[in-house]
Amino acid sequence: MNTRYIILPLLCLCTAVAAQDIKHNHAKDSTDVFFRHLQLNELTVTGVTGDTKLKHATAPVSIVSPQILRSTASTNIIDAIAHQPGVSQLTTGGSISKPIIRGLGYNRVVVMSEGVRQEGQQWGDEHGVEVDGSSVGSVEILKGPASLMYGSDAMAGVVILHSQPTLADGEMRANVSSEYQTNNGLFGYNLSMAGNQKGFVWDARYSYNMAHAYKNKYDRYVPGSQFRERAGRLMLGLNKSWGHSRLTWTAYHLTPGIIEGERDEATGELICSTNDVKTYSKSLPFQQVKHFKLVWDNSLNLNNGYLKAIIGYQQNHRQEFEEDIDEYELFLKLHTLTYDLRYVTNEFDGWKLSTGIGGMYQKSGNEGEEYLIPDYRLFDFGIYATATKTLSDHWTLNGGVRYDHRRLHGDALQEDGEWRFTDFSRHFNGVTGSVGAVYNINDHLNLRLNLARGFRTPNMSELASNGVHEGSIRYELGQQDLKAEYSLQADLGVDYTSRYISAQLALFANRIDNYIFTHRLNKEIEEGYLTYAYTQDDARLLGFEAGIDFHPVHSVHFSNTFSYVDAQLMNASAGTKYLPFTPAPHWSSELKWELLHHSHSTFSHHHTDYASALSHITSHVSHAASGLSFNNLYVAAGLDCYLKQSHIYSADETETVTPGYALLSLSAGTDVQVKGKKIAELYVTADNLLNKAYQNHLSRLKYADENVVTGRRGVYNMGRNITFKVVVPIEL
Repeated sequence: MNTRYIILPLLCLCTAVAAQDIKHNHAKDSTDVFFRHLQLNELTVTGVTGDTKLKHATAPVSIVSPQILRSTASTNIIDAIAHQPGVSQLTTGGSISKPIIRGLGYNRVVVMSEGVRQEGQQWGDEHGVEVDGSSVGSVEILKGPASLMYGSDAMAGVVILHSQPTLADGEMRANVSSEYQTNNGLFGYNLSMAGNQKGFVWDARYSYNMAHAYKNKYDRYVPGSQFRERAGRLMLGLNKSWGHSRLTWTAYHLTPGIIEGERDEATGELICSTNDVKTYSKSLPFQQVKHFKLVWDNSLNLNNGYLKAIIGYQQNHRQEFEEDIDEYELFLKLHTLTYDLRYVTNEFDGWKLSTGIGGMYQKSGNEGEEYLIPDYRLFDFGIYATATKTLSDHWTLNGGVRYDHRRLHGDALQEDGEWRFTDFSRHFNGVTGSVGAVYNINDHLNLRLNLARGFRTPNMSELASNGVHEGSIRYELGQQDLKAEYSLQADLGVDYTSRYISAQLALFANRIDNYIFTHRLNKEIEEGYLTYAYTQDDARLLGFEAGIDFHPVHSVHFSNTFSYVDAQLMNASAGTKYLPFTPAPHWSSELKWELLHHSHSTFSHHHTDYASALSHITSHVSHAASGLSFNNLYVAAGLDCYLKQSHIYSADETETVTPGYALLSLSAGTDVQVKGKKIAELYVTADNLLNKAYQNHLSRLKYADENVVTGRRGVYNMGRNITFKVVVPIEL
């Protein structure tokens, strides 16, 4: 174990010693990691009102670039971004991940996709985000209450999944990519073609992934962790001088197995319903998740700003198959209509204003023989206004106010002469707002302060659930008289960038009134399932994210981040003091070396001796291979350390302590060129290189059956996994 903690410092020390006399001179067009840090403040973010420079954003924002997404090994889009500071994932198997921002998740995080909020079954542990990761071009993560722009549910923050940008006029491109993962045999591919001809734009995509059961050192193969995923996307539209109008259709189909974690009483082995634990086929029990989306996105350029209107329709199907592969026991069908109309002014005299109205209508129905929540209807709307003021070259101030109204109605249901659900209605009103300031002390140092009020209404699961959640292996009970949550969060941040170092520190304090959570009951409603009930109390969360990047050597990048959340209930007893399922403190470290980068197909004369030697060797290889060369070649070593999480809700064994662990990873990537033209991108990533057996604190499988032979409880996370990925761009 100790060896893992010293590998990266030793590598960094050796590199620094070898290059102690290197001078830092860079061409203006350099694109290595060292130089890119100087451009961070020029990035534009869209998760706030209109387009805003990152250095003018008062609340903390993380950006995940297209290159990071392509080079990251993952099984879904949330898994791909879960290493960002302050971001975690709640998992149930390999295919289901839910975003957690600063210790808060479920309906407290809004996920935006294709310009509309993604609405599926996000209230449940076993319900992931129904978005094809290969269709995502980049990601913005807003940390902290964002109810001002996104209404109820954006209490923890917002994950904005940007689609691939439209091409410039006259361009046509195709793309083929494929990957393979050794642990679960995941094989996937993605096909896409996009173009822009005289303002007529289109983008067509299809992707397919399949995986058998994953394995780890303790459980070996985990039955029920296999999955298949298919997705398609078609966008047609117009890009003109007056603005744009685009119609996008997406279809997503996921077939994940359900990991029950049942074990043989004699051997302690996990029970498999089939003879082949490595099967790619469906095996009982399993889910069918289908999500269809149609979005009409319009933007009209006006003299003093622009008017944006987005209308979206979504249909979500979730089925559970337990006894028969062709007959479902549970079937939830959700219809969602969302609308958003906003007007944003151009900047005038340092001012930028916006106003808008948005909301949604939902209808959910049960079409199966088993029930978790009642049939229900939901209607809400919100209206808001914001203002941003730039003072001189240093100060940026912004603020706004919003009003929301939400109405829910749950239908009664009688089953076998007993009332499973009763008829009820609830109405909620909320007023939220925020005020913030950024002080750009100089070109390298920024100071941020933000104060925001968040608002969230209880969801239907919290109000009225009464049934078994197969994927989370428990029975849940709702409470109809729950109140709406209100939060007040203060954020203080400072970031510094220079040629040799960049650092960020973000502190937050969050007070939540009427925080809703589950706790375990000492009774068993249905045999074999633990019973959990929803309740609420006031809570407070304190924490920070800190990051520092050293780049004292040309093209060497040594980054470290640390995230910490302390989440407690107010005035609670010792066993109920901490909020359940709070992420463990997390330290992430990466040493990355860009061995090879060509600027205009040549090396700068300022490169070091070892870079020149590498270039010389490569030139011989290129000559021998008739023009074959490599560019953007890098190697990286990473270490993820999760500290012991002993701040748990221990009453009634709702949670147990999770030991700390460390995971080592190695990765490499390169562009392959022929006569200076890129023909492919290659990536290799080895995660959990030392095959560590561990349980993440936010894994629901941690509470599955105990192994009577070893005494270990629950199912462990994936062991060593090596991913091979190739991306082939085609210009038409």
